[in-house]
Amino acid sequence: MFSLPLEHGPLAPATARRAARPILASWGLDENQLYDALLVISELVTNAVTHALPPVALHLHTTTNGPGRVQVHVSDGGPHTASPTTSWATTRPTDEHGRGTTIITTLAHHTGTTPNTNNDNDTNTDTDGLIDHWADLGAA
Repeated sequence: MFSLPLEHGPLAPATARRAARPILASWGLDENQLYDALLVISELVTNAVTHALPPVALHLHTTTNGPGRVQVHVSDGGPHTASPTTSWATTRPTDEHGRGTTIITTLAHHTGTTPNTNNDNDTNTDTDGLIDHWADLGAA
């Protein structure tokens, strides 16, 4: 498992991609799988910093039993009530946003959003109460 707290701002997607690339490569993803995973990470993180409150964190999981897969999770503080026109992402041209969810659902086997209540007896509670947006991707 890999976890990374991220800033709540425009540099977060690039930071997440840079940190995730060597982890995903060490898990055996080929170039196409790596590209898809980094794109999904970028879109999930962008959605979190555009539409949700801080904090934002990236979590990556892999499985080794059965067909391999990578789970990308981005936790955030839930929807913000500020006007969407005040978001840093909305300063971009109109044709540059609005496709993130479609990209994620196209590349992932499964996606979802769940509240993170930490009911699995895990001792890490820094994500309790956050919203978890996730995508399951095929791996090598």
